Amino acid sequence: MSIFHGLSAFPITPANEHGVVDTEGVMRLTAHLSAKGVDSIGLLGSTGTYAYLSRTERCRAIRAAVKTVGGKTPLIVGIGTLRTDDAQNLARDAAAEGADGLLMAPVSYTPLTQEEAYQHYQAVAEVTSLPLCIYNNPSTTHFSFSRDLLERLADLPNIAAVKMPAPAEGTVAQELGALRSSPVGKLAIGYSGDWIAAEALLAGSDGWFSVLGGFLPKLAKAMVTAAHGGDTYAVNQYQRALEPMWALFREFGSLRVAYAAINLLELSPAQPPRPILPLTSQDRRRVEDALKVCTAL
Repeated sequence: MSIFHGLSAFPITPANEHGVVDTEGVMRLTAHLSAKGVDSIGLLGSTGTYAYLSRTERCRAIRAAVKTVGGKTPLIVGIGTLRTDDAQNLARDAAAEGADGLLMAPVSYTPLTQEEAYQHYQAVAEVTSLPLCIYNNPSTTHFSFSRDLLERLADLPNIAAVKMPAPAEGTVAQELGALRSSPVGKLAIGYSGDWIAAEALLAGSDGWFSVLGGFLPKLAKAMVTAAHGGDTYAVNQYQRALEPMWALFREFGSLRVAYAAINLLELSPAQPPRPILPLTSQDRRRVEDALKVCTAL
């Protein structure tokens, strides 16, 4: 089975105010996730603040994670960056450090055309033998993949999966069915946007790329297990209990909530990279209340 199936947990990357990665903190978080049975760890994803870290610090984070979970839990490493040659170097770095797979978003300042994005992925896929997942995340990259582009990318060697956001229109089941009936169907198709997790899992998505899984892996794994077992009632029960957390994700962005949750759970004292600010004391109490509901499940 592809490493892009099941629960992929996305932790923060603990670092100090200067962007120096706390390798001991990375090791603690990844060991925690591995021990809870996640199917893979999404290191240096958006929740892992890859865009705020230098190449050197990204390497240090990968090295620390591999030291802890290498050979135990597949490690999918984010290699998103502005320049194509830099993304190629990050792909090489990840492979050299022992990553099992890659995740790449089409990061841009000048908005990319569909052809520019295609050639960007093609160039990176050519320099690695690791399976590569397309990171479709328009809320942060401001780039939307057309169906035609996804179909073209699906034919490239080493591209093995796509990480999809909530559909712009229609249901996940409708979109998933359309993708699977197209050339994109040869890829593993997973979803992010945690508040649609229940819908995506029950629709039969291959994977859940989860922010929640980065700090409540046992709960996220239970939700995936219930879905794979066809227990619709249990999945919907989890979904209802998680609504306060999803509301916080939508209001503040899942990154800010993830940092607050990880602090409250005493998994790490790390703060988000500036200029992102931590939640206020009042809003942290709301996260704490949501966590109480979650940990009671």
